[in-house]
Amino acid sequence: MGRSEAYGVPWRSGKREMKILFAQNKEELARCFPIVVQLRTHLDLKTFLDQVQRQFVDDYRIVCIEDQGEVRAVAGFRIKEMLARGRHLYVDDLVTDERARSQGYGSSLLRWLVDYVKAHRCGEVHLDSGVERKDAHRFYIREGMEISAYHFRLRTNSTSSHSLVVRRKSRRESPTGKRP
Repeated sequence: MGRSEAYGVPWRSGKREMKILFAQNKEELARCFPIVVQLRTHLDLKTFLDQVQRQFVDDYRIVCIEDQGEVRAVAGFRIKEMLARGRHLYVDDLVTDERARSQGYGSSLLRWLVDYVKAHRCGEVHLDSGVERKDAHRFYIREGMEISAYHFRLRTNSTSSHSLVVRRKSRRESPTGKRP
């Protein structure tokens, strides 16, 4: 990963030295895909590459940890500014290769993001996590993050690359879709 080595290289975690690299071209992004798809299982390589290219227009960035020539963890993020949160870094995607979990890669990548936040004059790091991702929630809390909000969505059945056709729940259905 050539020109992408713009920030934070090398990175040391304990005794181990690894590289944290920006993935910017199709070859670099394709190396990240096997890790990203573990989190974003609906994606195929072409869809991933096309989507990331569109998101780059909105200042989306992807960084990865490379250790011994292998991508071990990936984060997709952007710097945003909102009335509610001020200038902050929003993490769209944060995933460690399932074969390399609990080896410090996720913690190292999150610490790198915090350093990036400080260098870019942001006040906080934010992310959303699916309610079913209990292991991820334990990781975020262990790393010092706090649950600060609920995230709501309303599916509109409009066309997008990730939309699903969903029937409207009746008022008599529970949140799980089952009738009481």
